Amino acid sequence: MLGQATQMQRLAFQVESGLGRIRLDEYLFSRFGSLSRMYLRELVKTNQVLVNGEYTNVGVKLREKDFIEIAVDMSRGTSMRPEDIPLDVVFEDNAIIVINKPAGMLVHPTHRDKNGTLLNGLLYYLNNKNFPQSRKDFEENGEFHAKLSENAKEIRNVMRPGLVHRLDKETSGLMVIAKTVDVHRKLAREFMKKHVEKKYVALVAGSIAADEGMIEAPIGRYAEKKLWDVKDDGKLSISRFRVIERSDEKTLLELEPVTGRTNQLRIHCASIGHPIVGDVQRGGREYRRLCLHAYRLSFRHPNTREHVAIETNINTIFGP
Repeated sequence: MLGQATQMQRLAFQVESGLGRIRLDEYLFSRFGSLSRMYLRELVKTNQVLVNGEYTNVGVKLREKDFIEIAVDMSRGTSMRPEDIPLDVVFEDNAIIVINKPAGMLVHPTHRDKNGTLLNGLLYYLNNKNFPQSRKDFEENGEFHAKLSENAKEIRNVMRPGLVHRLDKETSGLMVIAKTVDVHRKLAREFMKKHVEKKYVALVAGSIAADEGMIEAPIGRYAEKKLWDVKDDGKLSISRFRVIERSDEKTLLELEPVTGRTNQLRIHCASIGHPIVGDVQRGGREYRRLCLHAYRLSFRHPNTREHVAIETNINTIFGP
């Protein structure tokens, strides 16, 4: 039984301001980042969580200053293990972190690859930093308050990185990650409304004559080949391109995906006879990496609403 676990602790805290009407399960996910979602939901369902002194359900909407009490076993881990992996942090504040992901790194664990991913590294990085505490004291009993403050600090610093977009394993470049559930929701809304500008740079085979243009070709999945490609009954897919530099053998392109289909840029470049260098599956020549890099991100900050534009240096990305 959950309530009989040998390492159960009883913790208590109040809901912070500025979160809006957040669901109980989402709030617990944001606070207990080292624990699995299934385990936290089970705690609520088995009456291990009190909201203002009453048992409730996972979907109840919390308000500022609601008082939460929870019996939890902090030794229960999540399927995502923190790993001390070097990360190229381009920008960071208390709401978001922007990472320059290297080629060859998975963004999140899969059934086959559970280690060495960007999320493994972020879970370690975010939860081994000393973030300042801002919650005010809210208990008068000194002994209980001291224990409460210690427990609150322990769980306050546990952050679950929130993905709002992804890059293929072989694609390098900029990714913005949310630090809280509330920020994740705001960023996801910006991406959904296409208010985020994403631009890539790619090295492709051959010389493209036009200085700029648009590629429009429907993309779908061939089930028998387990491959995404141009398909007559696929979804509308549009990419813009602009030539940065060209020679007889190769062209350096700026690419902008107007739509966001799986492998879209790789498929579109190959469809016009200029596959990306390193994309052997679609006719590109062999190279030490796939020559596709997300070099620019532009968006409104989810909290300050100020414009944020971040770029990486494209001159040495793919080597000589």
